[in-house]
Amino acid sequence: MFPFWSDYYYLVIALQIFCLVHAFKTGNRDWLFFILFVPMIGSVVYFIREILPDITSGAFGENLLRTLWPNGRINEWEKKVRISDTVTNKMQLADAYAQQQQYDKAIALTLECANSFSKDPGIILQLARLQFLNGEYASSIVSFDKVNSFKGVRMSKAEDELMYAQALEQVGETAKAEEAYQKIIQVHHSLEAMYYYGLLLKKQVRIPEARAQFEKTRAEIDLHPRYIRRTIRKWVRLSKKELAAIK
Repeated sequence: MFPFWSDYYYLVIALQIFCLVHAFKTGNRDWLFFILFVPMIGSVVYFIREILPDITSGAFGENLLRTLWPNGRINEWEKKVRISDTVTNKMQLADAYAQQQQYDKAIALTLECANSFSKDPGIILQLARLQFLNGEYASSIVSFDKVNSFKGVRMSKAEDELMYAQALEQVGETAKAEEAYQKIIQVHHSLEAMYYYGLLLKKQVRIPEARAQFEKTRAEIDLHPRYIRRTIRKWVRLSKKELAAIK
């Protein structure tokens, strides 16, 4: 009766399943309801918003391979380490472990390298990141401080500074954490830092300040380039939820 629809029905279903799996695996779970209950339109919109930019940037193939064959990179670098037990190969293997959230293995390897090259800020910085991701906040702070103690070396990435601020918050160094959040916001205009700083203020029952911070997060997204907004709109969405909850 509808030959066109019959021919393309299975393609629509395949696209929907693909988008659902991609959203689940990449943590875009807010999209699942839209894709599931608005099948064709939801899948097309998701593909354009979330998958197409990765394809055009060249990251899609690597991300797809990591999703379909999660241990592939681990197996590759384990073989290379057995062949040549170098620091470079060990650090690559540690990174592969970290991508699969095998942080204990990643930390053990990175510590090995750090013991051999204790003055290498790159290795110590990676150790600090891994310790943070593994919930070892006190150890992470020690490693971050060690990086900053090297002459002529300072953390410069907003992601690293944010980990440091969050680690300080987790160990109860609230005043230092607040100062660190404020620095990140001032220097990097990080929406993620604004959101987490708002949460810190909310925990301290400084509600007017927390509300102002969440409103600032929502307002400042327009200051970022269009190609960046796709990756940071999550913090705007979460800030809106917090604003709705504290009003």
